[in-house]
Amino acid sequence: MRTSLILLSGRLLDPVSGGLLPESALAVSGGRIADLGDDRRIRALADSATTVVDLKGAVVTPGLVDGHLHPVMGAELTRGLDLSGCTTLDGVRSALAREAAALRPGAWLHAWGLDPNVFGDQPVASAALGGVLVDVPACLRLFDAHSMLASPRALELAGVTGPRTFEEAAEVVCDAEGRPTGLLLEEAACHLVERAAPQPTHTERRARLAAALRGMAAAGLTGGHVMDANGDGLALIGELDAAGELPLRLRVAPWCRPGAGADALRALIERQGEGGALWRTAGVKLFMDGTVDNGTAWLEHPDRYGESTHAFWPDPDAYSDVVRALHRAGVPTATHAIGDAAVRHALDAVARAQAEDGAGNGTGGGSGDGAAGSARVRHRIEHIETVPDDTVRRFARLGVIASMQPTHCCDFTRADHTDNWSRRLGEQRASRAWRCRDLWDAGATVVLGSDWPIAPYPPLGVLAGARHRRPSQDLTRPPHGPEQALSAREALHAMTAGPAYAAGEEHEAGRLAVGCRADLTVLADDPLTTPATALADLPVVLTAVDGRPTYRDPRL
Repeated sequence: MRTSLILLSGRLLDPVSGGLLPESALAVSGGRIADLGDDRRIRALADSATTVVDLKGAVVTPGLVDGHLHPVMGAELTRGLDLSGCTTLDGVRSALAREAAALRPGAWLHAWGLDPNVFGDQPVASAALGGVLVDVPACLRLFDAHSMLASPRALELAGVTGPRTFEEAAEVVCDAEGRPTGLLLEEAACHLVERAAPQPTHTERRARLAAALRGMAAAGLTGGHVMDANGDGLALIGELDAAGELPLRLRVAPWCRPGAGADALRALIERQGEGGALWRTAGVKLFMDGTVDNGTAWLEHPDRYGESTHAFWPDPDAYSDVVRALHRAGVPTATHAIGDAAVRHALDAVARAQAEDGAGNGTGGGSGDGAAGSARVRHRIEHIETVPDDTVRRFARLGVIASMQPTHCCDFTRADHTDNWSRRLGEQRASRAWRCRDLWDAGATVVLGSDWPIAPYPPLGVLAGARHRRPSQDLTRPPHGPEQALSAREALHAMTAGPAYAAGEEHEAGRLAVGCRADLTVLADDPLTTPATALADLPVVLTAVDGRPTYRDPRL
């Protein structure tokens, strides 16, 4: 088989040991690393059709993988006005006023990234925006993507005039007289208003998804564990793949919602393994709760407003039955669980499923090479924002992957606990924020991601946040829970070898070794020696997936 790609004069970095390999060059054939060696010997493998790149001392790592990503949903939610840079209510009002003035009469205003912290102690309600959106139908997604602020005109067009009942945890928030305040909690409620707005065409959605994925490749990502496949999401991914326009390797977990019966479960199980050249369906995504910020997390004790007391599944035992059925079928689950009660229940469900078939899993790969404690089914818990000590220790014992997003702690909370998330939880629970270090030290396999569009997707920013835990917009501010920081090597492991282990692919991914996939990220310098506060700005010079360059710096 011919050699398709050769990289010369590189520094090859091993994320397991944290050291450089003795070789300086690699050759790719058939989408795999075919050889490692010195420049002279590897160069001799080239023919007239081989792409040869002189890296000039740049650092090659196994491809960076985002462990929790929503590309299809994100491409849709990020259309319109970006409010993520607004830190005050006046700033939000001004941005909305400018956007509204530019709209044609009757057009809908879409915005995203609204931070509830801008409301201070006021309720998150459309009334707080004053007269900015008078007669303008508007959908303003809060940054957590689990809630929305709808303008009075949008509610009117959607026919939302009072409270509604849903099969899952969701709410049209109303005042004492039963009138909607504009705040909609969770997807089922948000959808009431969104479906009333004009919808983008299939072509527009495909183009937005393709552009988002190209941006991810340019940022150094070679893959992502995708946690949404709603509607025609899989079809969009499949179309890009068939056209050779998919620049990331995607592992997709379709959703399973409360009320799913035997037929729905059977369909989810039968879809496992579907895919194409660079994507496949693997696993099922479930929700155990919502978010702390909007009071829909599931906590063992209510937050300071008396909220976050219920599971997303009205019957948590029904969730456990689904986990057990999927486990029996060999299907891994990925459960969104943010609050301590939600995480505990998700772990309990896995423990019961394992006990039923005797599949005790032992420890994972968090503090080692990702190969220990191999399990037949590798379940995951996503987010894990606040948990007590006894819960931390159970991850390794059950072999459950800890999938975490440290930039949420960096950018949406504050070290002094004056932010909305911390105020709601109180001092004790806020001090347990994103316990990456404790989970790692307990032996859990830690996987890092962005949860884009909730936070920016550039992986170097995620790696940096795991190390410094400071607000990315102002790195001079103090870190939130610096004792929970990961080392440079640990963070890199959690975006290379860690995701490979979580996917059961440690034998062919997450390493620079002959026979492994040629999914590669090339950086201008060593990410392990670059200071954490400078890492996000380290240039990406080349990204390759399946041995095919998906991004190349023009200067290379």
